[in-house]
Amino acid sequence: MTSRFRHFAFTLAVALVWIGQSCFAADRPNVLLICVDDLKPQIGCYGDKFAKTPNIDALSKSSVRFEQAYCNQAVCSPSRNSLLTGLRPQTVGIYNLGTNFRAYDPNTVSLPQLFKNNGWRTEGVGKIFHFGHGNHEDPASWSVPHWHANVVSYGEGKEKKPEELTREEALFSNLPAANRPRGLAVKASDAEDNTYPDGLIAAEAIKRLQAASNKEDEPFFLAVGFVKPHLPFVAPKKYWDLYDRSSLPLPEVREAPEGAPAYAATNFGELRQYKGIPENGPISDNLTRELIHGYYAATSYMDAQLGKVLAELDRLDLRKNTIVVLWGDHGWHLGDHGMWCKHSNYEQATRIPVLVSVPGLATGATKSFLETVDIYPTLAELAGLTPPQNLDGRSFASTLKDPKQPTKDHVISVYPRTPRDKGHILGRAIRTDRYRFVEWKAIGAAPETAELELYDYVDDPLETKNLASARPETVAELRKILSTHPEAKPPLNVPAAASKPSGNNRNQVFDQRDTNKDGKLSREEFLAHQPDPKQAPARFDRFDVNKDGVLSRDEFVTQGKTRESK
Repeated sequence: MTSRFRHFAFTLAVALVWIGQSCFAADRPNVLLICVDDLKPQIGCYGDKFAKTPNIDALSKSSVRFEQAYCNQAVCSPSRNSLLTGLRPQTVGIYNLGTNFRAYDPNTVSLPQLFKNNGWRTEGVGKIFHFGHGNHEDPASWSVPHWHANVVSYGEGKEKKPEELTREEALFSNLPAANRPRGLAVKASDAEDNTYPDGLIAAEAIKRLQAASNKEDEPFFLAVGFVKPHLPFVAPKKYWDLYDRSSLPLPEVREAPEGAPAYAATNFGELRQYKGIPENGPISDNLTRELIHGYYAATSYMDAQLGKVLAELDRLDLRKNTIVVLWGDHGWHLGDHGMWCKHSNYEQATRIPVLVSVPGLATGATKSFLETVDIYPTLAELAGLTPPQNLDGRSFASTLKDPKQPTKDHVISVYPRTPRDKGHILGRAIRTDRYRFVEWKAIGAAPETAELELYDYVDDPLETKNLASARPETVAELRKILSTHPEAKPPLNVPAAASKPSGNNRNQVFDQRDTNKDGKLSREEFLAHQPDPKQAPARFDRFDVNKDGVLSRDEFVTQGKTRESK
């Protein structure tokens, strides 16, 4: 064999190996899923001229930006269930914060679980599933224990004792809120970024990316859940200083839509739990400006933390094989219609930002409709995975190749209400390019018992008047669309204790915590990433029945009520 031929053969072999590795990498892309709590499209790349969000704006330039993306219910837990199960709230019958999605079906395969089952290393940092109000994380979804962060925090720099928590801090820690003090709704301080949860979340996400970069043969699915701009609006002062409060706009419309059912509006009880907020009635102009300023400041703070994570993704040269998704769990009323928070079927509560960046595919804005449940089947298709057959969502991968290619002509969202004279009813809302149609009725009741809302976003983009009685032909057309959707399931309100991890799930948690695979948990393994680090050591001691300093599988699964101790 001549030296020239040997050189050619070697070059060809290297090329074939490189091609094989490239194809293998392309077949198993990494996924960076960024979930942001209470983030509405009040962002620079969505046309907001006041927002200072340079990092989201930069991500938008390498993404397909969905201009007509909507959540399936404008509240945290059901919205996150939609993302992570691909099932709508009305399919599973879970419309509240406290019922865990596995109460519907313990064998549900979540989005990260699908990736884990197919060889991805799945990790969750920050708020992914809803934790609090009686709900809990999902160990079966993650290759390693989830890394928890507080949603409500005032940046004190120290861990509070349970008895020191405010109402909202207690609820997000699965503790009773009664007889506790109210916390501030807004706060600026000179604290550093890492004093607050989102700074810590970014730092932990960066560590996870660095570790993943050393595992070239194991793709990652990393979900990073930032908690701002969720209430309270607290952030370092430098982010407040980005804005001139006096120049920030007040809402144009301060009244609920004319002719709408009174119960369709939200009384924003979430905000009223905070100090300085009136328990009833409207919010003053001065307080409105302060709250709007706080929302912008909290958004800019979160944006800066996101920028750190994306910068590390680039520094590690991981972007070229990583799908990046940014998703806001629902919108937020900022005084429009006299409303605050989410908890409604209106545009400001249901419209969300969604950016999807896929290496080698298209960029730019799209008018294609998207609802949260569509993200699960889309990521599965992009990764070459087969999702469960019962998903409600539809893949929009074709739109990521051509943003002019729509995947659906409407989306659906829901919100429950309990008017005093009606009992439990559900509003099912259809959003088309021009209209929003809402049918309010008891689940299973005849359509003629319903109260209706209709809004025309061409003639009335601010939803000032319910047009349902004036446009019966339009109502009839939209009712036909609604009739293509199954009737909603009744509420599945399972007590928190009944929806806690079962014995089988506790076996899975044991396997995840047993990092050295020696069949027992050391104190260090048990305490790692516990959501209640102050209380966890006492729990370890209680589980350790034979007091040998480690937990057997039996001690862990039975929580100290081992066969020997019965």
